[in-house]
Amino acid sequence: MGETSLTKSDDLLQGTLDLMILKVLSLEPLHGWAIAQRIRQLSKDALKVNQGALYPALHRLEHQAWRKASWGPSENNRRAKYYTLTKAGRDRLKSEEQTWERLSVAVRDVLEAF
Repeated sequence: MGETSLTKSDDLLQGTLDLMILKVLSLEPLHGWAIAQRIRQLSKDALKVNQGALYPALHRLEHQAWRKASWGPSENNRRAKYYTLTKAGRDRLKSEEQTWERLSVAVRDVLEAF
């Protein structure tokens, strides 16, 4: 499977990127680079999230009060901003997962019809 790079111009994938970030942050607090790496790892290197897509998504999530941030040391002892989900973010994740499941079933049904 080829690699797909998510850039800020990928409007169709914006909601999907937000969902993936919410899911990754539901597991543990992470800084930006680690979020991108975790998505890449979990997608088996199929998805590469660049900074031009990641940080606008993180700002969207903050604007919606779905995530918060605090400063802490990174793996290499540098200061990094760590992101975590808020209660509203966890609620949104649950809702978005349900919507994604319905959408993916509907798309699969259309694709398998032919």
